[in-house]
Amino acid sequence: MQFITDCEGPISKNDNALELAANFLPEGEKFFTQLSRYDDFLALTGREGYKAGDTLRLILPFLKAYGTTDGKIVEYSRKNILLMPGARETLCFVKARMPSFIVSTSYLPYVRALCEVIEFPLENVYCTELNMDKYDIPAKEVKKLKELGKKIVAYPLIDFSEIGNLPSETKEVIDELEEIFWKEIVSMESGKMLEEVNPIGGREKVNAIEDSLKRCKNSPPEAMYVGDSITDVEALSFMRENGGLAISFNGNRYAIEKAEVVCISENTAPISALADAFSRGGKRRVMELVENWGYDVLESGFVDKQPAEKILSLYPEKFPLLEVVSEKNKGRLILESERFRKSVRGVAGSLG
Repeated sequence: MQFITDCEGPISKNDNALELAANFLPEGEKFFTQLSRYDDFLALTGREGYKAGDTLRLILPFLKAYGTTDGKIVEYSRKNILLMPGARETLCFVKARMPSFIVSTSYLPYVRALCEVIEFPLENVYCTELNMDKYDIPAKEVKKLKELGKKIVAYPLIDFSEIGNLPSETKEVIDELEEIFWKEIVSMESGKMLEEVNPIGGREKVNAIEDSLKRCKNSPPEAMYVGDSITDVEALSFMRENGGLAISFNGNRYAIEKAEVVCISENTAPISALADAFSRGGKRRVMELVENWGYDVLESGFVDKQPAEKILSLYPEKFPLLEVVSEKNKGRLILESERFRKSVRGVAGSLG
């Protein structure tokens, strides 16, 4: 058996790329939000060679133009790690029971700092490699990138609530972004960053899962995966379609559409309970736990004493939600999870 989890969401409250943009770029939060929506649009419409999470390469030329270095990213990341309550304890508990891995779209400097805090082996992490300092862009290009950044911030935010019926304003913005990224920037020196940096999202997460399975000599039915966003869609689908266990933790609609089990909780202790059940009896035991979720099953000894007592002490009145996804409850779970996600993670919780 083995445990695999996404990083931002299940382990931390951070959206490190959003935070870097907000810290280093003028109106960086709006800038990142715009590109995140553009990223979602390209991923959902199946642009060839594009995958969810590629926002992390789109923002790099602009970070570089404003003097962001590897050292600055490391320093900022170390000072601003926000763990989900219980995450350190959950990872420690799970590591003691089965091989554990993190598969994350996040940049390596952030993940390295996080692993130091949670005492997790970096060799068991798959994430986005990044070396900002190897790129050198001329002053003329820096000026141009800053001008383009101002244009992007000035555009109205993309709205694709109906992907097949886009507002004319959104179509115009997407056309402008197409011109900026795939004609102007790709022809610049900084365009190398779009070509060479490969965020671990979409199919790349599946590749990472397959590699971790190979390392442990396991098959998908012997693994569980915890995700929360559009970058986890293919990973959750892979697990579900191949007999593994796919879990959404405070996930958005994209994650819940592909998950088998939904967990909504302000603390990661329910993940410990799920992992304990999985390590003892695989998917069958997890489903038994979820179907009987409540005080009685935790007090019965069905789950290890450590997570059981933690959950009972944290939630003496109202339990965290844990349900098997069905067509009947999916709509409700999406509404509840997305609402809770935003309350826990703020702006980051509203992004794909």
